[in-house]
Amino acid sequence: MIRIGIVDDHAIVRTGLRQFLSDHVDLRVTGEGSSGHEALDMARKGEVDVLLLDISMPDQSGVDALAAIKARFPELPVLILSGFPEAHYATTLLRQGASGYLNKECDPEEIANAIRLVSRGRRYISPAVAEQLADSVVGGTGGATAPDKPLHEALSEREFQVFLRLAQGETVGHIAEALFLSVKTVSTYRTRVLEKLKLQTNSDLTYYALKNGLIQ
Repeated sequence: MIRIGIVDDHAIVRTGLRQFLSDHVDLRVTGEGSSGHEALDMARKGEVDVLLLDISMPDQSGVDALAAIKARFPELPVLILSGFPEAHYATTLLRQGASGYLNKECDPEEIANAIRLVSRGRRYISPAVAEQLADSVVGGTGGATAPDKPLHEALSEREFQVFLRLAQGETVGHIAEALFLSVKTVSTYRTRVLEKLKLQTNSDLTYYALKNGLIQ
């Protein structure tokens, strides 16, 4: 029996997933949460074998929650289930330790199969993500030049976290407190992010994030 934790701030999503997964004899939902803090608490209690985690949550983004969980419980498989298309987040979150990335519009059976796979210590790579990864390695197929990768894919894990928080209007001081960093360190990350994204202001960051579907 694979014990599953579902973390999504929409109760209807959690209910639908729980009902669907209950039809599978080898899967059982043993925990539910609506925030990143609850996800970390589930991991801390050791009550789940696989964590299904949304990206967009009110108190702490799934990106931050993933980083916190993998720092403390690196062996726990975290499967990202998001409303954002794979092209926006998948490769970045896989680099940051996610065991797989699924769009909420996928076939429900794909979720069940992904859970089984990651519970065995493997990664789940959907066809869409596999194509992204292949393009990034070989530079496209058929001799054609692949489109430039989004600039945000060059950000480190911490830079990406700071970028998303800045894009959502958080102050440097609040980010420093939330991520347990000094204000000076966050300001340094902000400078790096602006340089790598070739932008100048926080407003530019917000526009970039909205344009690329990284925030809603």
